[in-house]
Amino acid sequence: MRPTFLVLAAASLSATIVASSRAEEDAAPIFGITIPPGYREWKVISVAHEAGKLNDLRAILGNDIAYKAAREGQLPYPDGSIVARVAWGYEPLPESAEAFGQAQSFVAGKPTNVQFMVKDSAKYASTGGWGFAQFDNGKPASEAVHNACFACHAIAKGRDLVFNRYAP
Repeated sequence: MRPTFLVLAAASLSATIVASSRAEEDAAPIFGITIPPGYREWKVISVAHEAGKLNDLRAILGNDIAYKAAREGQLPYPDGSIVARVAWGYEPLPESAEAFGQAQSFVAGKPTNVQFMVKDSAKYASTGGWGFAQFDNGKPASEAVHNACFACHAIAKGRDLVFNRYAP
């Protein structure tokens, strides 16, 4: 009985170490944020078109806490808020070009990345109460990318570092 227990305990410890190592691999550098399960089911706060080099379409989603705060215009956002930004390139809808004689309607194309802002005033005090994460193809972006998040969002200090507004 004892050898079986030891084997089971060793297997359990090994699985825990592998899971822990996997979680660290999946977490964004600096802030330690992982992709929240079910985020694609969150409510839409806003949509956006990013011009310039990125030139993409974006859906801004919020967990229940963030969505309620955005909808009510509550600033600062309460702890526990998570805002997701899902982005895609875009392409012309062929049927639209046929109907209008030109490319007029565009739809989501290839996904580019997903970003998260997680509000925890104590944990992320040095970055305005927000932790940041970007994932490309499901993998965390580099530390250099994450080092730039706060400086970019600092421009939106009057909106608690959140660029988008609730779109009714």
